[in-house]
Amino acid sequence: MKLRHLGLTAVLSLCAAGSAFAADAVMRISHPLPPSHHIAKVVEQFAADVEKNSGGKVDVQIFGSDQAFKANQNHAAVARGQMEAAVVTNFQWGGTIPEMNVMTIPYFMSTLDKVKAFPGSEVARILDAKLEEKGVRNIAWMYVTREAIFTSANKAIVTPEDFQGLKIRGLNKLVDNGLVAAGAAPASMPGSEVYQALQTGVIDAGLTDVSAAVSRRFYEVQKFGTITPFFVAYFHMFVNPKWLDGQPEDVRKVIIDAAKKAEIDAIDATEKSAASARKELEEKGMTLVIHTPEQAEAFKNVMQKPVLDAFIESTSDGKKLIELANQL
Repeated sequence: MKLRHLGLTAVLSLCAAGSAFAADAVMRISHPLPPSHHIAKVVEQFAADVEKNSGGKVDVQIFGSDQAFKANQNHAAVARGQMEAAVVTNFQWGGTIPEMNVMTIPYFMSTLDKVKAFPGSEVARILDAKLEEKGVRNIAWMYVTREAIFTSANKAIVTPEDFQGLKIRGLNKLVDNGLVAAGAAPASMPGSEVYQALQTGVIDAGLTDVSAAVSRRFYEVQKFGTITPFFVAYFHMFVNPKWLDGQPEDVRKVIIDAAKKAEIDAIDATEKSAASARKELEEKGMTLVIHTPEQAEAFKNVMQKPVLDAFIESTSDGKKLIELANQL
């Protein structure tokens, strides 16, 4: 396994040259995560498993931190064969496959039981089929969060009324319907820009997952944080179908088996990361509120329906996915 740190031209030329060496196949994986991220480490373990269990037949090369392609470029790169595989978030597909937002509906799939049941479910199979229609084959759903944190510099955001008039970092166009219903004014911006926006007062409040609040140092510019099971997100790994189908049967099995193991590994890694993040945020001086079930229900009552309605209206299979997800 190789973790590359090169520019795009060097990446592609080096990989092309390297494919002639000992391994029978090269599997290049592009993703946006820094090496310290717990899902990046799950991807590294996937690579190690593939190389070991294939007996060195597959040389897995990881290009993290957007080195090879930006997150929104990964789909085209894999479909065209410029990369064999990539890892992106489910909501990265919001405009192309709106059904991929089903798990981000507020308070809808954010229990650990549903998180564990999702990979391999009929919901996942429908989404896999939609990805295949776009020229890529999904092989792993790696759960990354089921706990969001609403942050603020002035007071904790505990009740729906606390959103009134707040300029807040939104999640995506769909979920922002819920924030608007609560009286907030969501602003769209990349995660990398949120810290400065909070620091300078461009926005009043932040929304991210608990682990990201640590890695992005929100505790330096935000005093309060409310942790709540607002949405679920997955990083998922997809491959070029022609490349995968062109591998020997034993190699394909090794890759699929390692991908299924990565799904399981991600659950444990994410739960541990979230628990550690809560502790670290408090140690860094942040005052945390952990929503009670009743407080979370109050948020749900205000924010879920507008998002559900918008989801169903914007999708062809929205109602079916909602029904199936309710059975998980």
